[in-house]
Amino acid sequence: MGLFSFLKDKGEKVEAEDTAAAHADMKARAAKSRALVKMVQDLGFDVDGLKVGFDDGVVTVEGEVPSQEVREKVILVLGNTQGVATVDDRLAVVASEPAAEATMYTVKGGDSLSKIAKEFYGDAMRYPEIFEANKPMLKDPDKIYPGQVLRIPAS
Repeated sequence: MGLFSFLKDKGEKVEAEDTAAAHADMKARAAKSRALVKMVQDLGFDVDGLKVGFDDGVVTVEGEVPSQEVREKVILVLGNTQGVATVDDRLAVVASEPAAEATMYTVKGGDSLSKIAKEFYGDAMRYPEIFEANKPMLKDPDKIYPGQVLRIPAS
């Protein structure tokens, strides 16, 4: 648990479903929170008691997840969203076996998954491990962008 920083103006743009809510600040925050919850649910993440709050670039996420991997993916989905600068992680992992935390890596200009794999694993051909670790957020191993944060599983 803790705070994770992201680039606020990068990532997937999430629009609130209720456009009238954008006119009042409190309603806009609630609408953004609902849109973020929907995004997590649409990706199929198993989060019991999911609550997401949004206030001035800070997302607060609460609930219970079955594993460290799901926790990290939920944080990344929320953080790699336009308008989000920080994720306040309050997720509880209910797994009985402790799992190693993945490294969070911010993509730089000129990076590719194979270049990142070479840096972390010493073998560029291990890029599919990074791609798989970031599904369903990544849909194509060739489509990463500077400022995006990725999970790099422990080798």
